[in-house]
Amino acid sequence: MASSLSAQAAAARRRHMVDGQLRVVGVNDLDLLAAFLDTPREAFVDPSRVGVAYLDSDQPARGSRTRRLLAPSTLARLLQAAAVKPGDRALDVAGGSGYGAAILARLGARVTALECDPGAAEAARRALAGIEGVEVILADLAKGAPDRAPFDVIVVHGAFETPPEALFAQLAEGGRLVGVEAAEGAGEAALFERSAAGVSRRGLFETNAAILEAFRRAPSFAF
Repeated sequence: MASSLSAQAAAARRRHMVDGQLRVVGVNDLDLLAAFLDTPREAFVDPSRVGVAYLDSDQPARGSRTRRLLAPSTLARLLQAAAVKPGDRALDVAGGSGYGAAILARLGARVTALECDPGAAEAARRALAGIEGVEVILADLAKGAPDRAPFDVIVVHGAFETPPEALFAQLAEGGRLVGVEAAEGAGEAALFERSAAGVSRRGLFETNAAILEAFRRAPSFAF
């Protein structure tokens, strides 16, 4: 059964999330904290999870049986590392019902939200309706959005076992991609930056996230 939150209760829980979850892990960018304060996470989680929308854990995305929203502290640390600026062209990959896209838009980015899950994409279109500078497209995650590239920021809402090469290719020079790398099994959030010399990588923090099927390693067989 779906639960609901009053506007006052939701605002109080967002404040607790910012002060008790984000600040304590080093998220100190004031614009980013304000974006989290302004964005109602309860509008993006599955209706049955509204009552726990502000726990620091991943939650099922509205409209989808499989897609999950990243835990708030994980998403906030990724976005802080991406150093999003007003006017940045951002690709939001596998963001489900659009919570991350909404925060990117509040930071002033022009956002393309890319989903391969039809239910999540439709939920994102409804949730993001009326927010200027955001579009939702339904397409293969692994291929990215080449007709909208290049991007200054790419946010991958999940883990990848294989490098997202097509997404790297769609970064502008100076562009940043953030996500969770799970090539060796254990998850590590990472920042990838494109320069004239190529793409560099910097590990950020250990974390876990659901592996995205588009970036899952092909099974190997031993004989």
